[in-house]
Amino acid sequence: MTLIPYPSAEAVEAAKAAEEPLLVLVAFDGGEALVSPLDEAVEHTILLTRLQRSPLEIDRYFRIVLDSEGADWTFVCPPDYRGIRDKRRRIEAFYRDGFACIPLALQALGYLVGIQIPRRYRRHFALLGD
Repeated sequence: MTLIPYPSAEAVEAAKAAEEPLLVLVAFDGGEALVSPLDEAVEHTILLTRLQRSPLEIDRYFRIVLDSEGADWTFVCPPDYRGIRDKRRRIEAFYRDGFACIPLALQALGYLVGIQIPRRYRRHFALLGD
């Protein structure tokens, strides 16, 4: 996995050393992760813009806020994810794929923490049942 830091690798390392939160965007294919100290980019679409990418690309990434205590996954499944029309199957695939790709990014960044999905993003889970 290729890590793409913003504004620099040094800034990301300094934030990690100070135990400050990081914004992380993990590509759906697991090929890259965009990383910034939270205070630098503030929001995932701003991070994309600052890396001279379209903010419309947001639906190509798993969105994470990471610190030494855990990784909060902003669980927002795009309506066209992998071309799967059935909402339940789409959300299941998104969930499985996220738990396959996100740990790779965490490991590349040197974090061994759990992945949480904040309650406000769990609304889709009712479709999944048990």
